[in-house]
Amino acid sequence: HGSVEENICLPDLPLTAGLFVDRDALSQKAARYIALFDGVTGDGFAADVPVGDLRADQRQLVEIMKALATEAPIIIFDEPTSSLDRSQVERFFEILRRLKEEGRAMIFISHRMDEIFAIGDRVTVIRDGETVGTSRIAETNQAAVIALMVGEQDHLVVPAATTPATAAPAGEVVLSVRNLTGPGYSNVGFEVRKGEIVGFGGLHGQGQSRVLRAIFGAHPVVSGEVVLKGERLTARTPREAIARGAAYVSGDRGRDGIIQGRPILENVTPIHYLREKLLLARPRAMREKATPAVEALHTKFAGFSSPINSLSGGNQQKIVIARWLIDRPDVLLLDDPTKGVDLSAKADLFAHVRKLASEGLGIVLYSSEDVELLANADRILVFNSGQVTRELAGEERTRFNLYHAAYEAA
Repeated sequence: HGSVEENICLPDLPLTAGLFVDRDALSQKAARYIALFDGVTGDGFAADVPVGDLRADQRQLVEIMKALATEAPIIIFDEPTSSLDRSQVERFFEILRRLKEEGRAMIFISHRMDEIFAIGDRVTVIRDGETVGTSRIAETNQAAVIALMVGEQDHLVVPAATTPATAAPAGEVVLSVRNLTGPGYSNVGFEVRKGEIVGFGGLHGQGQSRVLRAIFGAHPVVSGEVVLKGERLTARTPREAIARGAAYVSGDRGRDGIIQGRPILENVTPIHYLREKLLLARPRAMREKATPAVEALHTKFAGFSSPINSLSGGNQQKIVIARWLIDRPDVLLLDDPTKGVDLSAKADLFAHVRKLASEGLGIVLYSSEDVELLANADRILVFNSGQVTRELAGEERTRFNLYHAAYEAA
């Protein structure tokens, strides 16, 4: 809330007589920091504009201005450039270099390897909450830093759980995506065969979820095409995608998954009713349909009439997946499905996902956890800034390669 200038001065508002905000002093102070980014703030950016009306990159610039306005001797920037464009980053780095010359100390936390090497003097790698190494930037390189991030254990490939010995050979192409472009992703293309699990890797928020939601008709597509079972899919809504045999499971259960406050039974069966165009709900018939799907996932619950919110996160997610098992889809899109799910439920979910693949489903799995991808995907497409920049297959599926592709400059 509040205007750009109010937000910039928030840590230390200039007051008159100790009571009222001195508007003139506030405007003058804010103007100094806005001027630092003159020319790269973009259209619609001004001191009196409400922050809520700004784009994500402009809001990020306000956060940076706010930190600079504290005039603190030590400033910590946590992923400050995640939503900035190249010209904004260059200007920001110019400012940081000036501050360094003035004797200010800065801690810069970033996932972008090229930025750490562009701006840093020393780099410290923290893995699993512990410092594993510190080097002078001038005396190290990106591969050495990534090796510290990965640790010793993982130059070895983690075998995909569906090794050719156990999995049926991948069948015909069930999903083909060509040059798909839209808000937050561009020129994405890949194929998924029956019986195959294709992984989406890369840092969080590089377009993976948007592509999955676009295929499912829940995010805009500007150009490109999706072909499902040989026919073009132009899903404007999830309803159309569902009718054609696509399924989508999100890790964001509150937004995309459970029907809050309703019984478990109603949470398992909505897709069945949609696909079969059924108008009347008959509880007994619903239970008969739902029971095998829920049992297949080892779901723990008291009874179908219990509210969905009475279940743990892992069991809620099993219910969300179970709703797609009553009428089998052809393609299952998994959008970071195990977020906030306990370890035993994760193991159950992935065991079932692999079973579905072995039964001929085509599966796309985005996971923000590299271990899940390496253990479950046959191929991994690494996303960087909305595009697929590398494909890892066979023995290339190592944690080192996954990190290297994710962290290198797009």
